[in-house]
Amino acid sequence: MDTSGSGAVMDSGEYTEVYRRLPLKLQLAYGMGHVLNDVCASMWFTYLLVFFHLVLEFSNWEAGFMLLVGQVADALSTPFVGFHSDQSDNIWLCRYGRRKTWHLLGSICVISSFPFIFSPCLNCSGSHSWAQMIYFSVFIIIFQFGWASIQISHLSLIPELTPNEHDRTKLTAIRYGFTVLSNVLVYIITWYVLHLNGGTNEGQIGPADASKFQTVVWTGLSIGVFCTIIFHIFVKEQNDYGGDNVHAGQLRTSISEIFKNLQIYQVAVTYMATRLFVNLSQVFIPLYLHETLNMVASALALIPLIMYIGSFVTSMCIEKLNRSFGRRFAYVIGSALSLVACCWIGVRSGPQYTDYEIYVVAVLFGAGGSIILVTSLGITADLIGDKTGNGAFIYGIMSFTDKLANGVAVIIIQDLHKNNSDVTYYRNTITFVCGGSAILGALSVISLIKRRQGR
Repeated sequence: MDTSGSGAVMDSGEYTEVYRRLPLKLQLAYGMGHVLNDVCASMWFTYLLVFFHLVLEFSNWEAGFMLLVGQVADALSTPFVGFHSDQSDNIWLCRYGRRKTWHLLGSICVISSFPFIFSPCLNCSGSHSWAQMIYFSVFIIIFQFGWASIQISHLSLIPELTPNEHDRTKLTAIRYGFTVLSNVLVYIITWYVLHLNGGTNEGQIGPADASKFQTVVWTGLSIGVFCTIIFHIFVKEQNDYGGDNVHAGQLRTSISEIFKNLQIYQVAVTYMATRLFVNLSQVFIPLYLHETLNMVASALALIPLIMYIGSFVTSMCIEKLNRSFGRRFAYVIGSALSLVACCWIGVRSGPQYTDYEIYVVAVLFGAGGSIILVTSLGITADLIGDKTGNGAFIYGIMSFTDKLANGVAVIIIQDLHKNNSDVTYYRNTITFVCGGSAILGALSVISLIKRRQGR
């Protein structure tokens, strides 16, 4: 493959195609297309339980049920959106682009529903808790459908924008870089609104802080809407950047053949294990810092920020790592870093650990998580290959396993935590559950290597 200059030649065996390298403007605009989702996801995972329990004064179980409703709705929406996004509808709206049409529809659903989730029940704040739960469930389901529409359509654009695996990795890395930046942005805005601007101290969040959460939501949504507009202006569908890629968007495999392909399940296990590590570490590390290490409030803010910075810096090197070592070996490297971080948490404690070592552990979590997440998405894009007609549905399958597994894992972990005096619970959770997820992902990738060598 010749990668010099502005073009490249790819030989498929049946034809030789010349395509143009993706311009930087397109790459950045593509990355901005998921910022709206990233901002909302950061608020959803980090602050939903806090808002429903401390601000709306729902019980722990009721707040957890709201999170479960969202995860189930998302898990069911992703394959549905994926299947219909792959269909070649000829209605006038789909001429805008079948992926971008779903992206636009999802953006409208998210913008119109998410603010209601982080607001008191309109004209029903004094109603029975079950009535309020039904009220919020409606907006949560709409939001999760919209979120799934954006996620699947955005991911399925990667194989259609370029046939080159290195360009696909670069797009995925840029996408993940914007995800990290969005998380950092939400954290900074929330910290400013709740602590500096409001003058409140940690542990004192209550019903009076409802308006502050709305300020955070609307600020984040404004940034997300701006990025979405940039995405729709500069990113063109229908393989405008693929040169003469005659295969892109044309080849399609039947649903029955997809489910008969063993490699689909192997990649799904890899993606599920990756998301389990990334999401569960994001959820439980703050609780580990609070309950196990008994660290000050500023540490609960600083450690996640260091993780995000480590993720962002690493994301800029992942494309080169994949190019130099290959996707599968790059994933194993990320799994090794992740496993080292989990083991470090399991065996270390004391003043030296909390004063110095915990920051190194945070960097390892961020770096390892970013490598395995970006690489797993690249592996999924390679699985799709030139059969982009099934791209969205395959991404939907991957996301279904991710959302369902994470929802079930969080419920089980929280249900087993009955003894509040056990300060080692979250340390063991991170060590064994997150570490086990990293090992599972690595084993799944190794099985892919063996299968490929067998062929």
